[in-house]
This record gives sequence, C-alpha cells and structure tokens, in this order.
Amino acid sequence: MKDTEQTRQRIEQRLRERLAPLALEVVDQSAAHAGHEGARHGGGHFRIEIVSAAFEGLPLLEQHRLVHEAVGYPMEGRIHALEIKTIPPSRWKSAPPPQPPGQGS
Repeated sequence: MKDTEQTRQRIEQRLRERLAPLALEVVDQSAAHAGHEGARHGGGHFRIEIVSAAFEGLPLLEQHRLVHEAVGYPMEGRIHALEIKTIPPSRWKSAPPPQPPGQGS
C-alpha cells in the first residue's frame, strides 16, 4: 500500500473518531502534484469534504480549525497540503455538489 494511501486512511479514521461526520470524503490528490516542491519531500496533497454537527453555528475558520485539530500534529510531514470543505448539517442539502479534483473553490 502506498504511503499516501495509508495517510489518507489515517486522516479518515481520525476525522471519523473526532468529528462523527454524517458524510466524509478524503481524496488523495498527490499524483496531480508530482514534481511540486512538497511532493518531492514526501508530503501528500489531500482534499477533505466533511459534514458534521460539530460545525453548526461556527464560522468557517473555526470549522477548519476543528478539522486541523482532528487530523492532528502526528500527521506533520505526511501532509503537505489540505483542501478542506466543511459543511454543517443545516447547509448540507443546499450545498453545491463536490467539484472534480483541481476545480474546487
């Protein structure tokens, strides 16, 4: 198993344990960044889309902070970049559909 796949699985596990998501998608986008400075040093690129009640009523910055805290510092060195989309349940049904990789907001 590729190292970035193991990292993707660990990210998903940590988010499930800490934020109890109603929906979660963690995508390894590392291959699209081959040759990028961070990729040369082993850090992966990941996209996270997560729906969690923990985000309800929080500003976007605080929602993203919760994701970073859930992923945790043990992942330092394994992650070069995170693209994060957080959605509170009250906005889940009205949220636009996920964008194809590389076309996110």
